[in-house]
Parts: sequence; C-alpha cells; structure tokens
Amino acid sequence: MWRNLASNLLTVLIVALVAVAGVIGWGQTQYVAQGPLEEPICLQVPRGGSMARVATDLEAQGAVSSATIYRLGAQYSGLSPQLKAGSFLIPAGASMQEIVREITGDGLSTCGTEVVFLVSVNSQSVRLRELNATTQEFEVVAEFDPKVEEERPAPYLEALDDVATRFRLVVAEGATSWQIVEALRSSDLFEGDVDAVPDEGSLAPDGYEFRPGADRLDILTQMARAQTDRLRAAWENRSEDTPVETPEEALVLASIIEKETALGEERPLVASVFANRLKRGIKLQTDPTVIYGVTEGKGVLGRGLRQSELRAETPWNTYVIEGLPPTPIANPGRASIEAALNPAESDYIFFVAKSLDPRDGHNFAATLDEHNQNVAAYRALERANQ
Repeated sequence: MWRNLASNLLTVLIVALVAVAGVIGWGQTQYVAQGPLEEPICLQVPRGGSMARVATDLEAQGAVSSATIYRLGAQYSGLSPQLKAGSFLIPAGASMQEIVREITGDGLSTCGTEVVFLVSVNSQSVRLRELNATTQEFEVVAEFDPKVEEERPAPYLEALDDVATRFRLVVAEGATSWQIVEALRSSDLFEGDVDAVPDEGSLAPDGYEFRPGADRLDILTQMARAQTDRLRAAWENRSEDTPVETPEEALVLASIIEKETALGEERPLVASVFANRLKRGIKLQTDPTVIYGVTEGKGVLGRGLRQSELRAETPWNTYVIEGLPPTPIANPGRASIEAALNPAESDYIFFVAKSLDPRDGHNFAATLDEHNQNVAAYRALERANQ
C-alpha cells in the first residue's frame, strides 16, 4: 500500500512540476512576445515610483497583457531596482522585456515635456517642447529669453515642478567659452559660481542632460571632459596630411574652420585651404581671427570689419601674424576637429562666400585670378543688396 501511495504522490509531483514548468515557459514567452499596444504612449514614471505601480499603469493603458507577468519578469531579470524616473516613449507592439529595458536603461527620457536651454553664437533662449507620442515629433510650445523673467509662460513654470520633465542644455558649435559661461549665469536653472572662464576651445558643443539646480561648474567640467575625449580620439585617427603638429594646434585650426563655415560637407575643403596655406607659408588671412582679436570672444561684433582692424596687431589677427593664432577663437564641434586633422586633398588656397546667405557655402579657387573673379561676383551681390 505504501509503495502505491508513494508512486501516486510521485506521479502527482511530476505532473505538478510539469504544469509549473509549462506555466513558467508560457510566462516567459508572453514576456518577450510582441505586446498588445496599437499606438505609442508616453509612460510617466514619477520619482520614487515602483515597478509594481508601473506594471499596473501599463496594463491599464493596454501596453501589457498581464501586470503580474511584467512585474515577475522585471524582478527575475534583476532590473526592478534600476527603475528610472522620467517620461518614456513606449512604441506600438513593444514587448514587456523591451519596456523594462527602456525604463531601467542608461538612455535619456524620450517623451513628454522637454525644456531646452539653447546657447547659440548670438543669443540664448529657453524652448519648451512636447513630444507627440503618435507622430514621435517634438512640438514647440513656447520660447523665451531666459534673462527676461516676465516672459516665462505658465506651461514652463508648470514644467519646472514636473519630475517627468526632461531638461537639456544645447550649446551650438562655434560659441565661445565666455558666451557659454554668461549664458549659464543668466539662467536660474543652474546654481553655483564660476570664478574663471574655461580656456577657449576646451568645451564641447553638444546636448547635455541636467536637472534644475545643477551646478554650473559641474556642467562646464562635463563639457571639458567631452572635448578632451573628442580631441584625443581625432588625434589618434589623424591623417598624415594634417598641417598641425600637436592636439592644441588642431583645436586652434578647428576653431577657425568652425567659424568659417557651418556646412558639414564644406569643412574638409575649408581645412584643405588652411592646410595648403600653412604648408606653403602663406598667411591664413581669415576674418574670424580678426574679429576675435577685437572682441576676445566676449559678445558679437555686430558690424563689418574696419580696415584699421584688419591691420591691427593682435595675437589672433592672421592678416598680420604668421601661421596659427596662439589660442582657439571658439569652441569647435567634433566635425571641425576631425576636418582639421583630416583635410581634403585639393589645390585650393582661396575661398569666398557664394552669396549673402552663409547656408549657400563658398566658392573655392586655386589661383588668384579665379579668386578675384569669385570676389567680384560676391561684391556685385553686396551692391545689389544695398
């Protein structure tokens, strides 16, 4: 009798284990399978939220078929403790596994409201944007000058108190270190003192995630590290044709290229002009260096150059000095650094703007006669415009 009883119990146990294994297998299949979501949604995860609460929200919004499977899968993967606060775009058909990875990964929040603090060469502004989960495109809600407190719209003030709001600092290529520091000082989104302006060229123009109250010096340190890394990587991959001998010289040349053209496809050609001039011992004769000698990077000149300024003996005036200036004249982006260290092959030693619109690029020339013709065409456009 005992033998029969033991045999029956063993049979029941085996059946139970098989059933459990089947349930686990089914659950795993559900966890990685395509989800039921038909349209993208913007998932809000509050600060201090839990994976269990997220599971309930996802089930309520039709993003997962089972909150229990989602929660258990997140726990089994060990990712539950890594839950991030923010706004996350959940695409249609996302699996439970994909959703867990999205809200626990190192990526930035990808939807909802975004406050962008823009620092350009000529100004700074705050832009409030909202992502349309259906079109997956940001729509500008408001834009204002951060220095004018009266212009701050109500949606912006509301966004400041929303933990799901994403904040980004976006610095344009070609901004000077002084302009960047002054912009950070002008905004109450940041805190902390900056005693000294970082060396020109040492800050990487890019987008940086931050939270209100971020320390200004910490932001600048982050930008400096990024520029150091970019310069090191570009230097290691430099061409034998580069005219510069040190990473510091590369940064100087890159800053001049940055100020001469905003067109990515033109940068290697502009770099080739300067490379050819440096190799032949011809003065660079570039206006942005003259402007920097006048302003030293503190603000915008806002007018044309005078003949006296073109002849003035400043450390940066490449109409007067031989070779490169002693320091960069702006903070160049990655593309300009790479162009300085990998110039295109050409015989060009001259270039002049094609039109009054800088987006039209430049005409390049290998001889003075060709260059004079290009200059005459540009002067004719100037006269016609006047």
